[in-house]
Amino acid sequence: MTRPDGRKTDELRPVEIKLGIQKDPAGSVQISFGDTVVLCAATIAEKVPDWLKKQNGQQGWITGEYAMLPGSTPGRASRRKRGRAEEIQRLIGRSLRAAVDLAQLGPRTITVDCDVLQADGGTRTASITGGYVAVELAIKKLIRDCKLNTSPIRRPVCAVSCAVVADQVVLDPNYIEDSQAEVDMNFILTSGDKFIEVQGTAEGEPFDQQMLSEMISLAKSGAKRLFEIQQGIL
Repeated sequence: MTRPDGRKTDELRPVEIKLGIQKDPAGSVQISFGDTVVLCAATIAEKVPDWLKKQNGQQGWITGEYAMLPGSTPGRASRRKRGRAEEIQRLIGRSLRAAVDLAQLGPRTITVDCDVLQADGGTRTASITGGYVAVELAIKKLIRDCKLNTSPIRRPVCAVSCAVVADQVVLDPNYIEDSQAEVDMNFILTSGDKFIEVQGTAEGEPFDQQMLSEMISLAKSGAKRLFEIQQGIL
């Protein structure tokens, strides 16, 4: 099939990661998946949420915040958070916590703010992929500042989407493809082809195991490339 931007079915959009976008956060990254652009900033607080302090005051925490800036979509995106934004930021937090040994992180919180500058599909996958880089930069700062002796990173994490468009499985759909998709799936993966979370929905007709297997295969190949990009920039 011919995709709107001329890509092959198994091809990611151009991915670019820029470091040090903001001066004050411990780690800041601007990540682009094609025309989708997200600013990911990791800040560190030397404390944990009260509920965690009551359970085990020595364990750290990683949480995410997600928002679409007003000019990120045609028209205007509201600054008020809605259910979708809250669901995405919980996903970001879960995904990034899987990357880190929270006990080794110690009693501190890393908050990763993911602000969508431009939305063209895949904002949650870009947020997680860039958010991981921001977390690793923040942890490197903790080591430089002698607050940690060794890195608590357990494994790299990235995320990628697949979709079924016109009965064809495609990798990393943009907005045009996503809006026409018969099936939409998000994969959060670690290196070694292991999954943290899989989200999938059939918009119309149910999909079969063969389509699922094709999407898993494409997601793994896309993740391999994303891990290479992450480690290359780090």
